[in-house]
Amino acid sequence: MKAAAVVMGVTPGAVSQQIKALEAQVGVALFEREQRGLHLSEAGARVHATLARAFDQIETALAALDAIHAHQTLTVSAVPSFAASWLAPRLGHFTQRHPTIEVRLEATSSPVDLRRDRVDVAIRHGLGDYPGLRATHLMTPVFIPVASPDLLAKGPPISAPIDCLQYPLLQDSDRADWLLWLRAHDVADDPRAERGTSFDDDFLLIRAAGAGQGIALIRDIYAREEIAARRLAVALDCPWPARFAYYVVTRPGALQQPATAAFVAWLAEEAKAAG
Repeated sequence: MKAAAVVMGVTPGAVSQQIKALEAQVGVALFEREQRGLHLSEAGARVHATLARAFDQIETALAALDAIHAHQTLTVSAVPSFAASWLAPRLGHFTQRHPTIEVRLEATSSPVDLRRDRVDVAIRHGLGDYPGLRATHLMTPVFIPVASPDLLAKGPPISAPIDCLQYPLLQDSDRADWLLWLRAHDVADDPRAERGTSFDDDFLLIRAAGAGQGIALIRDIYAREEIAARRLAVALDCPWPARFAYYVVTRPGALQQPATAAFVAWLAEEAKAAG
């Protein structure tokens, strides 16, 4: 009752009154009330699945009407670093190809409910396990150690992974990436691997590395532009593939909508072209 009240924007008491009115109308008890709460009655359980499917169909139909009314507006949710460094600079390509589809980009790391928040496409970084949703692999970036060219020119030479420990290390929020990268390259655990300023976003790591504050482990898709502009340089050519990847997440059946299907197909093309 409380969960339903939150979704509907009313009080739990109001939901309870609506249930009682429905039970009076159909002449059947839909819930069995106990001291610890309530659960579906036998009659309620028998019709629940059918009603749930019906409501899903209604929601799908309303979403289709919303898309028509909004002139094919797509709401896309992506983590901030991916949105700023990879997606936003490329959106112009999609607009040129599909001028009638307007994209609304939301940059957030918070979990989103695709149904409740009316999100058409979510791009998330994880293991691809999103129950009840369709997840399509987009890309698997690798981590590379980068730093300001000036910092590397003035500091000691780096010819092996262990040499990175001679520099200040810029950390991810969990302080785990450097430790895992060094282990992957057969470097024994060292307390220096978990020291240094930490950042909760790759974009901030890039800015700190470019300012000469230390060496950062950055996903290659975020570092390419900075390296090409010579604001960053690769400290050592030892890329490390992480387990996590980027996935395109949609509701089941969402690809039946032409605008959503076009955007997902375009994402796949851009990811393939980016290598």
